[in-house]
Amino acid sequence: MNAYTEFTERTVDYAKLLNDFKQLLKANGLKFTIQREVILEMLYNSDEHLTPEGLHHLIQQKHPELNTGIATVYRTLSLLEDSDMVTSLSFGAQGKKYELGAKDHHDHIICTSCGTITEFVDEEIEHRQKEITERLGFVMQEHSMQIYGVCKTCQETKK
Repeated sequence: MNAYTEFTERTVDYAKLLNDFKQLLKANGLKFTIQREVILEMLYNSDEHLTPEGLHHLIQQKHPELNTGIATVYRTLSLLEDSDMVTSLSFGAQGKKYELGAKDHHDHIICTSCGTITEFVDEEIEHRQKEITERLGFVMQEHSMQIYGVCKTCQETKK
């Protein structure tokens, strides 16, 4: 049995997420618009970690009639990230990639060659992190693990 599992399951129903989003917008004095809903929906239905530009491009492809501006994408992502509905992974000069926070905790393996991101859960790693923080007198509130390297496909391509 593998010590880790790939991780793709969503833990929040879209209707609940949408309701939370509407409440978030209202609490921030913002209107609920179809453009903002499409941003949330695209994030929910995507298995990828998207840059704001990638998300914008996807929306333009699937919903050209909405005329959603890149500024709307950036502002909406910022609001979602500030409220912990979305999380981001930073890629330095390449910017951030976003994922919906509607998943249980998981970690990431990131290919530095092609940018592929693989999500995984490893109970042994989780247990060791808890042991280490307790031994050092910390109370862990949250953590994020990102492992950088070169994926199997990129390794084989370079051969």
